Amino acid sequence: MAQHERVVIVGSGPAGYTAALYAARADLSPLLFEGMQPGGQLTITSDVENYPGFPESILGPELMEKMKQQAERFGTKFVLGDITRVDFSRRPFQLWQEDDLYTADAVVIATGASAKWLGIDSERFYRGKGVSACATCDGFFFRDRELVVVGGGDTAMEEAIFLTKFAGKVTIVHRRDAFRASPIMAERARSNPKIDVIWDSVVEGIEGDDAVTGVRLRNVKTGDEHAFRTDGVFVAIGHTPNTALFEGQLELQDGYVVVQEPRTVTSVPGVFAAGDVTDTIYRQAVTAAGQGCKAAIDAERFLEESAHAAG
Repeated sequence: MAQHERVVIVGSGPAGYTAALYAARADLSPLLFEGMQPGGQLTITSDVENYPGFPESILGPELMEKMKQQAERFGTKFVLGDITRVDFSRRPFQLWQEDDLYTADAVVIATGASAKWLGIDSERFYRGKGVSACATCDGFFFRDRELVVVGGGDTAMEEAIFLTKFAGKVTIVHRRDAFRASPIMAERARSNPKIDVIWDSVVEGIEGDDAVTGVRLRNVKTGDEHAFRTDGVFVAIGHTPNTALFEGQLELQDGYVVVQEPRTVTSVPGVFAAGDVTDTIYRQAVTAAGQGCKAAIDAERFLEESAHAAG
């Protein structure tokens, strides 16, 4: 037998938990699937200093736990684990967690996006200790330091330029001999006196003690390796939206769920999306939370209109 819910939220993090809070306060008793990493990307973030309401900063995992508790207080139900299959071609919508079937009158997708990493062991070890994938989140902690940004696209240029507000020097490490970034962004980076570039190179390892003190670089043309001193490494090689589950079910663009801005309506009426799964620009906790609020309100209004139309 399928378990039926009025609203199912797929994904936690700021978008999912905020959608749950608003849906619960609207007396919709939402069911939220937290995934295998409840709280999303913020659970691997140390100090969060740019979320409103916490002037002394707050740990990322603590912020997510507070959001969850707030949603739970108003009646949100939680299931640990991922949704493994969906069918949005009929209503009520069908969602499976392995062999368990759930149905829903409305669905909010908040599965987020994952930063692309270099895939080396030392990178994983130093996350939160000098390795980051978000300059706007962590740049403030590196005032007057020397930093490395890895990448060659617009994201890398934006991260490097932003970091010059704090850092004494920023060095872009790129595996090719020309940037993939748009000409205007590449020129802004090259013309910034605080930015240097190391071409044709990749990061083979990250070194340090309790925090990052340097990287080991390898020239891809010569094979030569050398040590390079730095106080931090910002990986800026893009993000991957967590949308494989929805291919063929919803309209996607470059992997991101397409929504009808300024609303959160997707290509399927009754299915809404919020947070980094839709966001190619901002990717901030506060913008994800705001969109989660919008998605819950959109879902509530959709259910009201559906009930009215049904007589």
